[in-house]
Amino acid sequence: MRNLFFRHPFLFRWVMNLWPPFLFTGVKIVTISPDFRYARVDLKWRPWTRNINNTQFGGSLYAMTDPLYALMLFGCLGWDRYLIWDKKADIEYIAPGKGRLTAEFHIEDDQLHSIKAATASGEKCFPVFTVNVRDREGNLVCHVERTLYVRLRHRYRPAS
Repeated sequence: MRNLFFRHPFLFRWVMNLWPPFLFTGVKIVTISPDFRYARVDLKWRPWTRNINNTQFGGSLYAMTDPLYALMLFGCLGWDRYLIWDKKADIEYIAPGKGRLTAEFHIEDDQLHSIKAATASGEKCFPVFTVNVRDREGNLVCHVERTLYVRLRHRYRPAS
């Protein structure tokens, strides 16, 4: 099943949009590129995603960025070859978010090359990815840095 999940981006998007932590928080993957290097995610404006100040709940902003970079890296590098986890995240709230919010995720060639080079000997790598969440007018709502844990699975590590 995982092989299909990461081989077909449309299936990945469909399954993730039905995943309860996304479905019930109003998070939706709008698009994902065939090579898993770009994704756009929206956070819907719903009564249950608002806080007491009538702005988007900070936990929903955080949730919309949670698994994307790790899952996109699985699509780029191979889920069967690498162990990839979220290790750390830091969110800086810039302005109140009202209405539908959008985050765009990018993975560049040089990031993939440096991850492969750093893990080739079996070592751990902790790449940092940045995503900005914006409102419909393009105003910055929050800035999120996600640190991932990436390592070759044991059977692909060079013999010590």
